[in-house]
Amino acid sequence: MKKFVKKKTDTPVEQLITGIERGDRGLLAQAITLVESNAKQHFEKAQKIIESLLQKKNSTIRIGITGVPGAGKSTFIDSFGMYLCEQGYRVAVLAIDPTSQVSKGSIMGDKTRMERLSKHPNAYIRPSPSGGNLGGVSRKTRETIILCEAAGYNIILVETMGVGQGEFVVREMVDFFLLLVLTGAGDELQTMKKGIMELPDLVVVNKADGENMSRANKAKSEYNSILHFLTSYTKDWETRAVTASAYEGTGIVDIWEIVKDFEKQTKKSNLFYQRRSEQQLNWLHDLIKQELFRHFYDQPLIKKELNLAEQTVKTGTKHVSRAALELVQMYIEHKR
Repeated sequence: MKKFVKKKTDTPVEQLITGIERGDRGLLAQAITLVESNAKQHFEKAQKIIESLLQKKNSTIRIGITGVPGAGKSTFIDSFGMYLCEQGYRVAVLAIDPTSQVSKGSIMGDKTRMERLSKHPNAYIRPSPSGGNLGGVSRKTRETIILCEAAGYNIILVETMGVGQGEFVVREMVDFFLLLVLTGAGDELQTMKKGIMELPDLVVVNKADGENMSRANKAKSEYNSILHFLTSYTKDWETRAVTASAYEGTGIVDIWEIVKDFEKQTKKSNLFYQRRSEQQLNWLHDLIKQELFRHFYDQPLIKKELNLAEQTVKTGTKHVSRAALELVQMYIEHKR
């Protein structure tokens, strides 16, 4: 039977900071574990690390990658990431996995689905449980991005579960957003919300190879027709659809050129930096909400009264809204 090894979290803050700055993957992993932890002592330690590393200026680009089920996100990232690594870039992949309801950990194992990339010295892959958050985005993804950038990774790829409206959460923390789709656009679009189609900066029809090539080209045309009538998420940027084959590696170079054009154009217009500033504000408000949530449920009085409130709601003796308002009011009065 395999022995369970507890993750190390007792390394001094100063040692973690200097280790991350010199690109130590082991210490980077320890810091990310602290960031993802819900323990109060770990949270305080993680914030000291984040605050120190935020002062470090890096020239990076953050790319969000989502897609419909079966679109081949992990295979695409494996191919795309390998190309970037071979060009001399250092690539960090934050792969947001569904959370197991039993272990509360990741259940998809992205390292096994990105076999080539996981072995490349210029790549770092971190599967993280979503924690049940909207869009499958880890609660601490923003902090993990900061840590990876401080460790010298200049391209950050955030892979999401691709569950629908929650992809807005990812859009708000990356510079460039890429949507992977399959052939058969007409049928597929019946189940794809218009709002999702307005989010990406590029739509990639994947698996454009072999006998599927003609269908992929048809799908590309259909998507371009639809995108023409939609307002692009990024001002003065025309979102378009292209084809690619992650399996054969075709189209990968063109996609990277599009990303570079996007970066150049948005930096020239200052939109790139404005978006980064807006992301900081979104981060601020998200942290406020998370902290209020944590403090509310950690309050001993609330823990005691919550069970009673739950029972009254279950039996129908008290309306849900009244029970909730009473708990919130109780919390406010207790904090005075």
